[in-house]
Amino acid sequence: MTQSDASRIGIASLVLVAGFLGSRALGVVRNMALAQTFGAGPELDAYFAAFRLPDTLFQLIVGSVLGSAFLPTFTRYFTTVSAEAAWRLASAALITFSGAGLLAAAAGYVAAPWLVPATVPGFAATQQHLAVELTQIMLLSTVAFCASGMVTGILNSRSHFLLPAIAPWLYNLCIIGAVLVFGPQSGVAAAAWGVAGGALLHLLVQLPGLGKIGMRWSMAGPTTPGVSGVLRLMGPRVIALGAAQINWLVLTLLGSSLASGSVTALNYGWALAMLPLGLFGMAPATAAFPALSAAAARADRATFSHTLSLGLRVMLFLAIPSSVGLALIGRPLIELLFQRGEFDAAATAVTATTLACFSAGLFAHVGQELASRASYALEDTRTPLVFALAGMAGNIALGSALAPSLGVAGLALGMSIATVAEALGLLLAVARRIPGWRWTPLATSIAVTTIATGVMAAAAWAALNTAERLLPHPLAQTLAAVLAGGSAYLGAAALLHSNELQVLLRRVRRS
Repeated sequence: MTQSDASRIGIASLVLVAGFLGSRALGVVRNMALAQTFGAGPELDAYFAAFRLPDTLFQLIVGSVLGSAFLPTFTRYFTTVSAEAAWRLASAALITFSGAGLLAAAAGYVAAPWLVPATVPGFAATQQHLAVELTQIMLLSTVAFCASGMVTGILNSRSHFLLPAIAPWLYNLCIIGAVLVFGPQSGVAAAAWGVAGGALLHLLVQLPGLGKIGMRWSMAGPTTPGVSGVLRLMGPRVIALGAAQINWLVLTLLGSSLASGSVTALNYGWALAMLPLGLFGMAPATAAFPALSAAAARADRATFSHTLSLGLRVMLFLAIPSSVGLALIGRPLIELLFQRGEFDAAATAVTATTLACFSAGLFAHVGQELASRASYALEDTRTPLVFALAGMAGNIALGSALAPSLGVAGLALGMSIATVAEALGLLLAVARRIPGWRWTPLATSIAVTTIATGVMAAAAWAALNTAERLLPHPLAQTLAAVLAGGSAYLGAAALLHSNELQVLLRRVRRS
């Protein structure tokens, strides 16, 4: 990997981290507004359950294309065919998959009265009816997100990350505004309309970026050269994402049969776990993907191997302590963010336990993000499919076994255990395809990071216990644990001569 490649990935990572940080922060504010207005009860459970069908349709149509099929194919066309052919492929993909989103949303609207109740059999009839209404409103977002998702893929493929990073901010701001302004009078339907409006803003803010990267529009359809290759690559990815959606459908189904508020606790716990996952997993993996795809297109396996290895080491250096730290500060953090209005101490306790169980698998989710993109860059979508199906089976089996005794926390713990096994298997499979891959640097890095994390956990636990006795406010407790734990971690990493710490410090100085 050249110095310019490293610099581009570093800058892109910083842009994406800033975007993810802003988006996740606004996501927390959004959930705070929802919790304060509606509490952890039947209405909010219905709202979160209503996300399943719109999100499933989006993931299967566009989510399957962006990460696995479009970007590697588009990059290869630019590298080995011509810019004109690549832009024609981009136009065809945008038109084709946006149209597919429109048709799928219309079909989902008609089928919602039958599909949605089947996913929440534990809900009362009135709650099921509300979930159907909310689903039909939020299906409007599927149409906008399918178009917006393709625009994001086109911009990212040309290393333009700013507008895609800003788009989620507007999405969350629209939901927040709808909840605070209209929620008290209109109920949770206001939040659903906020989702639809936010998805439209998500699309509109990105459209000017297509002109900035010089996209050449053309009326092209599914028969355009390259589209068949995208469809071929996305086939296994569709099944893999279908498995991921089945995971969440099963979790929602099981959660609907548990105590009231369980579905909300599941979604809030996951949303908080997504904060470090977005920062240390999705953002760096998204930034590295174009470089991995370009190296694969040039058959430059040395650069490919170095980019993947360094990316994994740095991401795990950040993710492993985050996994432990988030579990430690879960209770005061949730109390600080959500415990007000209709969200009481009992809801805080359940959500904190669920968050701790999700946090146990956070490092695996982060590793999986980059390992799967490495496989897609090699135009191999089948290997991630195999492990996604195995992970789905493990998640369902573990969640079903653990939920009766552990409640909603058992669902989260089952997902974490299954994800650890899935991520490890996928990384082993990808490494076998890379000549010259070396495990020693990664193993050494993980050992150093784990020792430093142990020091961090001891410091954070001591600070949190002291703060609970002397500083009753949850903000003070959270800050005390974060500052003590973070300082201990960085100090231990420096004493252990962590290479990843030095890499991060050099990137910060260059920026």
